[in-house]
Amino acid sequence: MTREAVRRVVLAPDKFKGSLTAPQVAAALADGIAGVVPEVRIRQVPVADGGDGTVDAFVAAGWPRVELTAPGPTGVLGPTSYARHEATAVLELAAVVGLAKLPGGQPDPLGASTFGLGVVIAHALDHGATDIVIGLGGSASTDGGAGLAQALGARILDADGRELPHGGAVLAHAQRLDRTGMHPGIASATFTLACDVDNPLLGPAGAVAIYAPQKGAGPADLETLESALTTWARLAGPDFANEPGAGAAGGTGFGALALLGAKVRSGIEVILELLDFPALLDGACLVVTGEGSLDTQSLHGKAPIGVCETARKAGLPVIAVVGRTLLAAQEIRAAGFAACYALTDLEPDPARSIADASQLLRRVGARLADEHLTG
Repeated sequence: MTREAVRRVVLAPDKFKGSLTAPQVAAALADGIAGVVPEVRIRQVPVADGGDGTVDAFVAAGWPRVELTAPGPTGVLGPTSYARHEATAVLELAAVVGLAKLPGGQPDPLGASTFGLGVVIAHALDHGATDIVIGLGGSASTDGGAGLAQALGARILDADGRELPHGGAVLAHAQRLDRTGMHPGIASATFTLACDVDNPLLGPAGAVAIYAPQKGAGPADLETLESALTTWARLAGPDFANEPGAGAAGGTGFGALALLGAKVRSGIEVILELLDFPALLDGACLVVTGEGSLDTQSLHGKAPIGVCETARKAGLPVIAVVGRTLLAAQEIRAAGFAACYALTDLEPDPARSIADASQLLRRVGARLADEHLTG
């Protein structure tokens, strides 16, 4: 490819978890590319797959950020935000009740709740949103979405008619679910769960067995939570417990399916659709995507694969830039990538690679430009 043929490069990376946000990754790559081919037109389109960074991706695309205060997973009030464009609101569970919102990083596997996420949903409904997209990922709780429902007006009662507090473990005492006071805006709104897991709510592949240990739950906690969610499922909607994605985010998927009428969709598909990503590829000659680690999990609906598939449908070559790759060269090619650059190729030490990611990405951007955007 000659310099004269260059028109536009689209940079659409996800975050490098623990190192850089998606906008920071895109900016560093853009700096590196521009240093070699300053005449190239670079469009930065940071993406996400529904986890942390989802709201930032839409703000980077020009959507207004709505800021508010909401309870975190343990009830401590803190700042959060969502993105809004006309009647569509994009919310991110991780930004409200995610692991990063735990005070001091201290897990609370039995008591953490999704109540704060319900507060943000109510705020969006109160301000006219009728199409609500919720990115599920990074949850600190295992409450089956019960806290979310309570924040939206549901009452979960024990045998004596007393309202239960928040958290997953207390659902073992739930005897009745009163939905009569739920937010009136729910009936006229549509809810989409941007989610890249298909776990059911209960059982060996469910929310507790697979994800609760990551949130600090020990063996006894796992038994408590599984029993509690079994009780909750019986009250809220047993038919939804086996739906793919019901176990996402500590069972938040289940609560949203059963009580909000939500639908589960691939996170990256939803994000690319809302960003009108195919239109952003117009006039491009190359697409660059990536994430912190390209591995077998990436092949099951993660952001780089979604970007790659969309770009290839438009007839464009796609390059992956990653922190590290655990895939063989043939697996990378089979996934559709024309090439893959890993920061660990430049800096094998993981700690230094993470710490120096921005500078390493500039070097990768320059190399990429020299090899793919010049004669």
